[in-house]
Amino acid sequence: MEKTTNTKPAFPVGVYGITAEKFSAGRSNIEVVQQMIAGGIHIIQYREKRPYKSLGEMLEECRAIRHLTRESGVLFIINDYPDIAQLVDADGVHVGQDDFPVTEVRRLIGPHKLIGLSTHNPDQAAAAVLAGADYIGVGPIFSTQTKDDVCAPVGLGYLDHVVRTCPLPFVAIGGIKEHNLDQVLAHGAKTVCLVTEIVGAADIAATARRLHTICV
Repeated sequence: MEKTTNTKPAFPVGVYGITAEKFSAGRSNIEVVQQMIAGGIHIIQYREKRPYKSLGEMLEECRAIRHLTRESGVLFIINDYPDIAQLVDADGVHVGQDDFPVTEVRRLIGPHKLIGLSTHNPDQAAAAVLAGADYIGVGPIFSTQTKDDVCAPVGLGYLDHVVRTCPLPFVAIGGIKEHNLDQVLAHGAKTVCLVTEIVGAADIAATARRLHTICV
C-alpha cells in the first residue's frame, strides 16, 4: 500500500471521468484511463460491478490505475468498494443511496479521503451534507442506460436546486452528451460526467480534451 497523505484533496472542476468497460469498444479500463489522463481529466472514478468482474480482477485493475493516476497527479475515486480503495490508497470512495452509509465509509477510510454520494432529490442532498459527504452526484439529469439500476431522470430542476442551496461541490451526471452539455453548464454545473461520450469515443484523449475545454 502506498503512503497516505494527511490532506484531503480539493474537488476539481471540468470533466469527471468514469470507467465503463462494456461501453469502451473493446478497450480495457486501464487503456481508457491512460487516454483520459492524456486528455487532461483531473478526476477519474473506477466503476465496475460484480459479477462482470471478480473482486480480485477489480483490485488488480485499481492497483494499475492508482499507479497511473498517482504518477500524473490525477485524483482516483473508487465506486462502491471502500475496502479496495483502502488497499490501493485511492483518493476517495463514491457510494450510492443503497450502499454503505457515508458515516460508515468515513470510519473505514479515515478523515483525509473524499467521499462522494449519489443523490436524486433535495432530501438526499440535504442528508448528504449532514452525513459528512465531501461532494455529491446530481442526476441522472437525462435518461441514461449506462447503469442497470438507474432511477428516472431528475431533470434540470434538481440541478437548479443544488446550485441554489447545497454547500457541497457536485458532479452533474446521467445522459449528458456533447449536444446537451451547454444546457447543463448553463444551469450552473462546474464538474460534469459524460460516460459513454468519452469511453466510447474513437479518440478518447481528443474527446476528453475538447469536452474539458467546453466545461472550463
